[in-house]
Amino acid sequence: MGAERDGRAGRGPGTVARRAIRTTLAACGSFYLFLYGLDQPVAATYALFGVVSMAALSHIPGTGRQRAAVMLRTTPAIWLLVTAGTFLAVRTWTAVAGMLLIGFVLAFVAAAGPRAAGATPGLQLLYIMPSFPPYAPDTLGQRLLGVTLGLVLLVLAELFVLPEPRGPTYRQRAAEAGMVAVRCADELGRAPYTLSAATVAAVHEAGESLRPLRTDEADRPAGPGLRDRALAHTGLAVRTLLGRMQHLPPPPPGKAPLKPGADLLDAVGRAAAATAALLSGTGRTNDEALTLRRLREEAADRAEHERQGLTAARGRRRAALLEVADAAVAYADASELAVRGRRARIPGGTDSVRFWYAGQGAPLLWWHRLWAHAGPRSVYFQNAVRIALALGAARTVAGVESLPHGFWAMLAVLSLTRTTAAQTRATVRQALTGTLLGALLAAGVLALVGGRTTVYAVVLPVVMVVAFRVGPVRGVGWAQGMFTLVVSFVFAQLAPVTWRLAEVRIMDVIIGSMIGVVFGLLAWPRGAQAELHRAVAELLEREAETVERTTAAVVAGVPGATPDDRALQRALSLAESAYAQRQGEPRAPAQGAPDWQAAMMTGHHVLWGSRRLLARSGPVLDPVHRDRLGGRTSELVAAMYAASRRARSEPPAATAGWLPARAADAAAPSTAGQQSPEAGAGGEWPYPDTPESVAPSRYFGALAWLESLAVDVERVLEPCRAPSGEGEESRK
Repeated sequence: MGAERDGRAGRGPGTVARRAIRTTLAACGSFYLFLYGLDQPVAATYALFGVVSMAALSHIPGTGRQRAAVMLRTTPAIWLLVTAGTFLAVRTWTAVAGMLLIGFVLAFVAAAGPRAAGATPGLQLLYIMPSFPPYAPDTLGQRLLGVTLGLVLLVLAELFVLPEPRGPTYRQRAAEAGMVAVRCADELGRAPYTLSAATVAAVHEAGESLRPLRTDEADRPAGPGLRDRALAHTGLAVRTLLGRMQHLPPPPPGKAPLKPGADLLDAVGRAAAATAALLSGTGRTNDEALTLRRLREEAADRAEHERQGLTAARGRRRAALLEVADAAVAYADASELAVRGRRARIPGGTDSVRFWYAGQGAPLLWWHRLWAHAGPRSVYFQNAVRIALALGAARTVAGVESLPHGFWAMLAVLSLTRTTAAQTRATVRQALTGTLLGALLAAGVLALVGGRTTVYAVVLPVVMVVAFRVGPVRGVGWAQGMFTLVVSFVFAQLAPVTWRLAEVRIMDVIIGSMIGVVFGLLAWPRGAQAELHRAVAELLEREAETVERTTAAVVAGVPGATPDDRALQRALSLAESAYAQRQGEPRAPAQGAPDWQAAMMTGHHVLWGSRRLLARSGPVLDPVHRDRLGGRTSELVAAMYAASRRARSEPPAATAGWLPARAADAAAPSTAGQQSPEAGAGGEWPYPDTPESVAPSRYFGALAWLESLAVDVERVLEPCRAPSGEGEESRK
């Protein structure tokens, strides 16, 4: 629960109250200005609902300043949507066609991250409003004027009224993790060449702080742009760096580290410190990263061209040091891209494949993200289809039946449809109860007050503050009930109304709710749950295939090349999107549920390790080392397929012994860096320093990669052995 509180810090009662006050000031201010000051009821209506759309219906994360920035960027899209809705309202069929197309596009843009997803409901409503009769293109200017002024007042309120403090950003947390890496490098560089218990705890906490659920949605680097991709890459790189340093094998007993290895580790510490300074804003350059890259390349060149093999103790330490250096270089390069954007130096050589997005333009990066989710296996695609069909059906019913205030039915579809059928049904029950009670209260007020608009004008701000304060905290029932009062008091000022307006409100909400329930049942009713199981299972299978191809190339001594890992990348993208949606869906504690994020991390480690091993050539392995590497590969691949089968089952059975015996031994975690991930359960390297253990560096690099992956795979389904484990919140 602590992780969820950290990640949702912007949803507390105090924050909701501040947002309710800002929304009320902007909505009522623009509404009263147009209605009573300029006598423009059309502009007044669009001003008020423009504010409500972007401030109340939307769920844009972050502080007022962050929300204001999103609203400013979406203003041109708002103008286009209002214009399109105005002209497509000429016929019911054109309005429905527009609803299907625009509804799908707006919902599908949620693939661009939490900020885009948060603005989507409000944008949907701003298209829905003008798409209803009367067909009045001559009022387009008034509509655009009202929406624009309402948004201007809302942006000003977000910026200057009751500003909110901003919590630690993802960049700051990545910088703090980098300083933990500096601490690790210092301890590993001096006797006894292991990490203290306090440092191990700091490593764990730094890694946990970079989990998505520990970061506010507004600061999660989930967008398709260059800086967001690079910042996400930064977090992954520093977590990998910390993990590799925690399990760095010590030098052979009684021997000091070799000077090249000691220099490389020292360079890692200095580069991590410079990178952390760059991320925190206290540093301007990272020349230490250039030094580290040079030392890493020199060490890799020596490993590639040396003719004499290494003993097991020296070989595994060198391979582990190269992995540490590789992760530190990735951390530095990704950080520079995240901070400087297109002004950063684009990594060259083998690193250019890892940072493929560095030289791409924003439109191409957006296209790459959306194309990756253009199919029924993507939860973003599923959600877009579901909401577009539901909105299209609601618009058809409203047009054919000539529903009065039919856009309320559309609003019910938009605000009550959830990603799972069970969640939609539960939401609808609460919403109908709240709407009924709110309508009864509204009918009583309308019958008593009648046409005295001054009363409604005085009461509206109070009701609006209460509605936008209570609704997000007390649930959808309260939100619908209070919003019924709000719209009743608004329309009572626009035209003479009777208590029957409340009756119309109930009817429209019922129609919209039933449509939402029907399409929730017909279109992927289980939400992300089933898709997450399938996506993670497929990801693990693609990982196993990549491991087999990579080690086969190492055994055969093929020359350096860039692997074709597009299938693995797509599987990783789909799994990450399903995991992200699953966090927003209610879930009961599941015995033995996997650590889904560990599977994502394993996928990234497979990608990085495969590219690093295949980037350089190496000799053909002799039969002894070929058999050892092949045996380890078979064990790991078997474990990955076993994990895939376990992830595909719903729920996974909590059975021990799901790993082959040898892989389970290899995956036994080490403590305080005293035992390497290559070690068996007893902490001893399984292959002693004998003449036949001498092997080329590429062999030890592959073996170290396989052993670290064995630890990763063990963690994917480790909660299966813990009866109380829930998986999503398990440790990484």
